[in-house]
Amino acid sequence: MSSIRERNRALILRAASEEFAAKGFAAAKTQTIAEHAGLPKPNVYYYFKSKENLYREVLASIIEPILAASAPFDPQGEPREVLSQYVRAKVRISRELPHASKVFASEIMHGAPHLAADLVERLDRQARHNIACLQGWIDQGKMAPIDPQHLMFTLWASTQTYADFDWQISTVTGKPKLDEADYEVAVKTILTLVLAGCGLPA
Repeated sequence: MSSIRERNRALILRAASEEFAAKGFAAAKTQTIAEHAGLPKPNVYYYFKSKENLYREVLASIIEPILAASAPFDPQGEPREVLSQYVRAKVRISRELPHASKVFASEIMHGAPHLAADLVERLDRQARHNIACLQGWIDQGKMAPIDPQHLMFTLWASTQTYADFDWQISTVTGKPKLDEADYEVAVKTILTLVLAGCGLPA
């Protein structure tokens, strides 16, 4: 029974991610989400209680991987290795969770009205930790004296663009969907620019 429950929740979450990404919270319909998941509409409420809770679950489904991507940040770590692992993890998130990433981006652009306070606090704490690590490496002479806050903003933008601006990327590349080789080129390109800007070996 638990496996059926997990399967149904996953189906609903995936369908909800697509619907919220396409239409936003207000315009998204639970009936459409249920149809896309291939389940009766009551199942949406059985597993998630309300559209608001389902939306928050979609946000949590992207926030947890985003937080996990920061795991390599350690004051004792080597900046080249940490940044390399972080960029690779963030691009992977954009590839594997593109719709949830769009929902998250839209939520942030609207001032995070539905984002739970504990998730806001965790995201803020993690960002400050990452920035402190960068500043510590700068102070130790391990990397160039580049502004650590704006470096983080650049990392966020360069990695999340592969999910949030996929239409534009598809238009420019002429590909309906990027493949594994494309994402590997993306990682290497971002790292070449970031590591060089930080005075680190490629």
